[in-house]
Amino acid sequence: MPFKKTNPDFMLLFVTLALLAIGLIMVYSASAVWADYKFQDSLYFAKRQMLFAGIGVVAMFFMMGIDFWTWRKWSKPLLIFCFLLLIIVLIPGIGLERNGSRSWIGVGAFSIQPSEFIKLAMIVFLAKFLSEHQKHITTVKKGLLPTLSLVFLAFGLIMLQPDLGTGTVMIGTCVIMIFIAGARIMHFAVLGMLGISGFVGLILSAPYRMDRITSFLDPWQDPLKSGFQIIQSLYAIGPGGLFGLGLGESIQKFFYLPEPQTDFIFSIVAEELGFIGASFVLLLFALMLWRGIRIALSAPDLYGSFLAVGIISMIAIQVMINIGVVTGLIPVTGITLPFLSYGGSSLTLMLLAIGVLLNISRYARI
Repeated sequence: MPFKKTNPDFMLLFVTLALLAIGLIMVYSASAVWADYKFQDSLYFAKRQMLFAGIGVVAMFFMMGIDFWTWRKWSKPLLIFCFLLLIIVLIPGIGLERNGSRSWIGVGAFSIQPSEFIKLAMIVFLAKFLSEHQKHITTVKKGLLPTLSLVFLAFGLIMLQPDLGTGTVMIGTCVIMIFIAGARIMHFAVLGMLGISGFVGLILSAPYRMDRITSFLDPWQDPLKSGFQIIQSLYAIGPGGLFGLGLGESIQKFFYLPEPQTDFIFSIVAEELGFIGASFVLLLFALMLWRGIRIALSAPDLYGSFLAVGIISMIAIQVMINIGVVTGLIPVTGITLPFLSYGGSSLTLMLLAIGVLLNISRYARI
């Protein structure tokens, strides 16, 4: 390689492990009551999350040791494999259905969510395509059309599950990568209008999505159904005050906030650790974003820059959507909070992505 390897970005590594440690503690705190009631084991979710965290950390260090250029060669096979998984998950009897979405494939006692891994596969492929065809990105035929066709094909398969939240994160990440590559503002304006029209159509086509919009505008219109989650989330955040009720002292986790260890774990963080604790978590995410941007700006080539931009954009978009949902700023979507929420596929995917980002940092001029 023409580039000399250096040490990885230790601040990014520290921030990641700090968020992971906080997540493990909060998963146990948020889930203990529910796990004890449902499985007669208060550690049920915590033990599984620790297993996923262990696998994810090993995978992160493994990815950190593999030159990121390697994934350029494997970008197409990885993307095709993830597309196949998106198709397989839709087959009755193979795909597992939960809460109205057929998004999981059972593997023994565990399950994987293919829509999580298509996000990283799409980032790896787009980084290769954009680095090789950046001069064509200002054109529709050779630049925008091939990239967006692929992105919307993946989005369509995800929506067949359906999983609007994950699809939105993937679309947002890809749009940022294409914009950074130099696409024209006018093209984005037209695409933005088309995207808004399509988004409105998706909402109107599913009554439960329309319910989420109306409950977002006024959750008290239907406090026991569509508005229930956001009301209970705000009931958790409000009493937390400056210092919180204390670790393990949440009231809302006692069957008020449904499965608080998943999408609404930040509500429990705010309730138990208060404004100070919640702000500390947000500060860690801000530091992660800062380091990711620095790595992208200092990457040794265009491929590394686009890859870093895609990874840090994916994390940032997911954090913003999750925090926006639990604080009532945007309608409810099924999006986990990276590194904190319970979920094997999401946690493993995020740690894999950080491993790639850490490897890029080993060649970055920081």
